Amino acid sequence: MGNMRNAVTTFCKAQFSAWIATCVDFSVSLVLARVCGLWYAYATFLGAVSGGVTNCFINYRWVFNAIGMKKSYVALRYVCVWVVSIALNTMGTYQLTQATGIDFIIVKAVVAVLVAVLWNYQMQRVFVFHANNREQVK
Repeated sequence: MGNMRNAVTTFCKAQFSAWIATCVDFSVSLVLARVCGLWYAYATFLGAVSGGVTNCFINYRWVFNAIGMKKSYVALRYVCVWVVSIALNTMGTYQLTQATGIDFIIVKAVVAVLVAVLWNYQMQRVFVFHANNREQVK
C-alpha cells in the first residue's frame, strides 16, 4: 500500500509542478502574443521554454527528489523529453487552432493537458528521474 501511496503522491506533486510551469508558460505566451503582438506560434514556443525550465527545477528538487543525481545527466535527459514536449505543444496548438478556428489559448490549454499527462509525466517518471538512473549516476 505504501508504494501506491508514494506513486499517487508523486503524481500529485508532478501535476502541481506542471500547474506552476503552465502558469509561467501561459503568462509568457499571453504577454508575448497579446501585449507584444508576437505571432501566437512563436509565443507558444517561448512560453513552453519558460515553463519547461521552471518545471525541471521544481521536479529535480521537490517532485522526484533527484538531488543525488548529476545535474548534467538530468539536464540531458530532460532536454530530450522537453524538445518533444515543445514540438507537441507548439505543433498541436498550431494544427488544432488552424483546423478549428478556436482561439489559440483555449486550444493551447487542451493540448497542454494532454501533453503533460500523456508525455511529460510519463517520460520524466521512467526516463529522466527514474530511481534506477540514480544508482548509475551517483
